[in-house]
Amino acid sequence: MVQKRPDQNQNKRQIIRDIFLAGVESVKPDNLINSSVSMDRNFLRIENLKFKLSEVKNIYVVGAGKASSLMAKAIENILGPKITAGHIVTKYGHSVPLKYLTATEAGHPVPDENGIDGTKRILTLVEKADKEDLVICLLSGGGSALLIDVPEGCTLNDLKILTDILIKSGATINEINCIRKHLSKVKGGLLAKTAYPARVVTLILSDVIGDPLDVIASGPTASDPTTYSDALSLMDKYNIRDKVPSRILEVLQDGIDKRRQETLKESDKALKLTENLIIGNNKLALLAAKGKAESIGYEAKIISDNIAGDVTEVADRIMNLAIKTKKENSGICTCLLFAGEPTVKVKGEGLGGRNQHLTLLAARLLKNIDEITFLSGGTDGSDGPTDATGAVADSLTLVKATEMNLDIDEYIDNSDSYNFFKQVEGLITTGPTQTNVMDLMIVLIN
Repeated sequence: MVQKRPDQNQNKRQIIRDIFLAGVESVKPDNLINSSVSMDRNFLRIENLKFKLSEVKNIYVVGAGKASSLMAKAIENILGPKITAGHIVTKYGHSVPLKYLTATEAGHPVPDENGIDGTKRILTLVEKADKEDLVICLLSGGGSALLIDVPEGCTLNDLKILTDILIKSGATINEINCIRKHLSKVKGGLLAKTAYPARVVTLILSDVIGDPLDVIASGPTASDPTTYSDALSLMDKYNIRDKVPSRILEVLQDGIDKRRQETLKESDKALKLTENLIIGNNKLALLAAKGKAESIGYEAKIISDNIAGDVTEVADRIMNLAIKTKKENSGICTCLLFAGEPTVKVKGEGLGGRNQHLTLLAARLLKNIDEITFLSGGTDGSDGPTDATGAVADSLTLVKATEMNLDIDEYIDNSDSYNFFKQVEGLITTGPTQTNVMDLMIVLIN
């Protein structure tokens, strides 16, 4: 069988963008919800769970995350007026019209007053739930910043300062969420505790490597193996203790001294009435992107679904493999696919996100290397505090930058990937995608 070859007249940047979007489209939460939830006469089925609706007094629907609004819409389409009440918190610009639920748009990644108000509304609803009730919780990436409360003795500004420090520290999402969980009365399983003795079913769109229930959205309905001591130790690991507001440190020390409630542990009775179900992750997105690349004519390979670590090391690893593959597969149109979430330690005062910074590093490594195109983008449609999804680069990126007298090293050192790619026209912009399964990184060769 003769391999179909890509249309050489098509722009590779458009092709790689189409492959990325195919991956994103495959994990849209409305499709995933429809595959996991159904109602047949008097029964509600959620994957392998079955509820007789005549025995359920109230159904409350709550949620948080960048995809929670579209998840809520899908649940509304299935349950309709059988929903007693519900509320979700999502990022600004990520909401869709809802009929039976209400929604709050709030700040992400830095929390704000709206997030606090939205979280209070969720807690008020969940506190009403009794043993004859069902609470459906919808979680996706971004839930940690959006489902937010301020510990007694602290201020919202303390949390904002902490969030900014953590994001720039190079800490992993697991580590950041360990700290967040111990500054909250809703994270770390405590939402499930509030709902007890109601049944709780949580539908989760994973944005964390390995799909750890305790880390996604800081695990409001999952057991948490970490402790206050772990959270405080992370301050020392990243040398940020002297930068963090003293009141935050006092809260963590109070927890160590058992003056504050710990997060929920596995043996807690509330968790015996709670089910956490992963309905989507980056593996699905990678498979869809692979299928799209193959339909165009590329020999596609999924290399990894757990890309992590410092973004500089990740760029080196991906580009070394791309260059090696180009040499070994001369003349073969190849697509290499990766997913995960690298970390960036911000050094300068520029603007960007981890995907744009990764692509900027890749652009430097692609100097004088033709026939390789690279894209890295956030599946949620937003990369860092910018309006970009990510960026795309090839050997011509550096040529164009040189012609414009742009020093790529200066932009790297100043963590200013957004302004670099804005000038060389390398930004990828999709707007909010209503989903979130971490980042996709794609390499096209030949």
